[in-house]
Amino acid sequence: MLFEIFIDLIAVLVAVAGIVGCIIPAIPGPPLTYASLLLLYLFNNPHNAITGKFLIIWIAITAAVTILDYVVQPYFTKITGGSKLAVRYSIAGMVAGMVFFPPFGIIAGSFIGALIAEFIVNKKPLQNSLLAAFGAFLGFIFGTGLKLAACGTMLYYVIRFIFAAA
Repeated sequence: MLFEIFIDLIAVLVAVAGIVGCIIPAIPGPPLTYASLLLLYLFNNPHNAITGKFLIIWIAITAAVTILDYVVQPYFTKITGGSKLAVRYSIAGMVAGMVFFPPFGIIAGSFIGALIAEFIVNKKPLQNSLLAAFGAFLGFIFGTGLKLAACGTMLYYVIRFIFAAA
């Protein structure tokens, strides 16, 4: 009984850390949240509420969302006229914003980093630079939204399975 409660608590904490990881680049959000489902499956699944098929579906979703997160921001930046440098600066700006002005600095830093790359480094006109920065910003928001949706759904299932086992 105590072991199951401990596993449930760890699973919820890992899932919440995964949701935090959707926003903080250094933490792998979806894989961490998936690990919480796997933890419950392996150590606290008395009524077989979590099936192997369910885990296979969610590992595929986790992989897809994780891969898309690396593809979406460069794609949005590229279609709005931005360079690879804008993507790199956008990520650097996001990290700097996270350190110096959390939590809003993450969003603003992404935009400002891409803007600096295009306007100052690549010497593009302001209008083109703003469009590329907006593309990088939209890519960041879209990728983060995908990860949050997947992780939020997995957290829902973690809690649902915990109460199903009780």
